[in-house]
Order: sequence, then structure tokens, then C-alpha cells
Amino acid sequence: QLSEDITEDELKSFKFLLGRELPKCRLNPKTTMLDVFIEMEKKGILGEDNLSILKSLCAEINISLLKRIEEYELNLFGEEEMLITEEQRGSTRGPEAHARWLASSVAPDSPGRWSESSQLEAYKMTSRPCGVCLILNNHNFAKAREAVPEPKNMKDRNGTDVDAAALRKIFSKLHFTIAEHRDLTAEEIRKTVNIYRSEDHKDKDCFVCCILSHGKKGIIYGVDGQEVPIQELTTSFTGQNCHSLAGKPKVFFVQACQGDACQKGVTIETDSGEHYSSVETDARFQLDCIPAEADFLLGMATLQDYVSYRSPRQGTWYIQALCRHLERSCPRGEDILTILTAVNQEVSRKSCQPNAEKQMPQPSFTLRKKLIFPVN
Repeated sequence: QLSEDITEDELKSFKFLLGRELPKCRLNPKTTMLDVFIEMEKKGILGEDNLSILKSLCAEINISLLKRIEEYELNLFGEEEMLITEEQRGSTRGPEAHARWLASSVAPDSPGRWSESSQLEAYKMTSRPCGVCLILNNHNFAKAREAVPEPKNMKDRNGTDVDAAALRKIFSKLHFTIAEHRDLTAEEIRKTVNIYRSEDHKDKDCFVCCILSHGKKGIIYGVDGQEVPIQELTTSFTGQNCHSLAGKPKVFFVQACQGDACQKGVTIETDSGEHYSSVETDARFQLDCIPAEADFLLGMATLQDYVSYRSPRQGTWYIQALCRHLERSCPRGEDILTILTAVNQEVSRKSCQPNAEKQMPQPSFTLRKKLIFPVN
């Protein structure tokens, strides 16, 4: 449909912007827009779930083309075709015609198209394995305490292995391949993330990364006390940096404080029988930690400026609640945002003795569809 409606001037713009990747298309005056799309597919820069480059080109050439692609993405990647009448096909080409077509195509009562009253679609999650669950589990910070010239007073994260075991158990049940890496330095974290960014996820439906480490102000620490920005880790998996995950959900769970303040409850409720909990000075969430690109979910353990709690024997409040609710709710077909709301409720009801400090988790997301982890 795009190839039929793109004007000659727009075709020239596509050829010019793709000149380096598709030199033959640029030099051949007989090349059609359909030929350009076919060559893009051959080069691996265009596919059913790899539309990021096409979208960036359309954003520069004609914004209405971009809007049409975004509408296509709302329709489960083409399962509901966008219909174009013969009258619309024969209409005058150009931005105004595209705008008129766009306005008519998204009318709430248009048959066969998404509307606000329609049930929200779900991401495809039928591949087996469904994807990779990468667990970065930092426990022993002796290297940070021995660092030269500036040693850092970072305690070992006792209890983190309880969290890692719970994550392994639940995501195995959810058909993920588990890849756990323990006690990584900052450079080793970068190398590990780059390995999974570079993998071909074509036959997978999702990517999950669970980060358990010290940190502050939008960063996590390697066990050597060196910093890695959370944003660097999440943006490694955008459609531009990891083509095979374009259009697929990328989920990050970060067990982390976001500051040093202790949150006080209005009323004191002690839901946990655990009396010895550790305060973690971990990563502080900032809005730029999550890419503006679609299909990301970032689950943080607590609100900005506040601490989170970890028991050396029972693990962290957040990760343990997350795993319990995934195990309880996924068999019922509940989506991840509903589950995270239940996690918020459970964690917010807990309190840490003796001063009844509280904790409130915080999810942030750019998901476009329901994300439901299938058990069967």
C-alpha cells in the first residue's frame, strides 16, 4: 500500500537516504518503491517485525506515512488488514491526501479497524522457548572495597541468591531460557549485555533482563564499584540496536533503591514476619532510563528518592512479590501490568521494623499491547 501511494519526489528521497545501503536502487532511474522495499528486506533492514528504519525514513520524508505504519503496528502486525478503497487509491497523491486517508482510516466506527472500544490486542507469545531471561546477579563486592585508588564501602548483597533462584524458577515455567551471570564487573556487564544484544532473537517473542546490584542515580554498579547507566543497558535492545527484537516486548526488572530516604506509612502495618531487613543503596530511576521507543517495560523496586529492602534470608520484598504474583496470575491469563499492580499493593502493605518504613515499587512502560506470559 505504501509503494502504491508514495509520490515520485518521495521515492527520490527514499533512494537518496538509502544511497549507501542500496547504491543500485539510487543509480537506477527505473527502480520503483516496491523494488526499494524488496532490496531493504534482502539487506535485513526491513521485515514484518523490523520497521524501525522504515519508520525513521518516513518521519523525515512524510509524517503521514509514519502514522500509517504506526496504525499497521496496532493491528497485530497485519492480522487485520488496513482497507483502502478504490476511490482512495485514485485520489491525489501528497501530504493532504495522506492526511485525509489517515483521518478516515482511524474513525472509531470503521469496520475491521482498531478503535478505542475494541479489546486491546496481545503480543505474540507462542514461541518455544519464548525468549531469554538474562539475570545479572551481583552479590560479592569485595573488589569494590579493595579498589585502588578509591575503595568503596559496598557491602555484599546477602539474600540476592534467594531472588535469583525465585526468578530462575518462575521464568523457566514461563518457557524462557535462563542465562544467569554472577558477580560481574562493570565491563563484564557491558560485554554480557552486548552478547545478548547481538544474538538472533528472530525465533523468540520476548526478552527479559533482571538486574540485582548496588547503584545510584540511574546507574548500577559492577562488583568492582564502577558504574553502568541503566539507560545504556535498556537502549542496547531498541529496534535499531537489536533488529530481531523490533516490535517485541523487552522487559527489565531492577531490584534497586532510588535514593536514601525512608518512606513512612500513614498507618503501621507489619505484614512481614521478617525482623531483620537490609536497606539497599541501589539505583535511582530517572525517566531517561527507559527508551522512548515502543515495547519496553521497566519495573523498579521503589519510588524515586527512596530505599528498598532486602532480607539476607528471604530475599527482597519486590522480587519475591513479583515471582509470587507471576506464578499465581500467569496461569489465569492476567497481563503483566495487572500483575505489577498487585505487586505494588503487596509491597506497599509491608513495613520494616522498628520504625515501620514502607516501600512502593514503580513500573514504567511503552508497551503497545497486553503482555501475557503463557504457562502452557
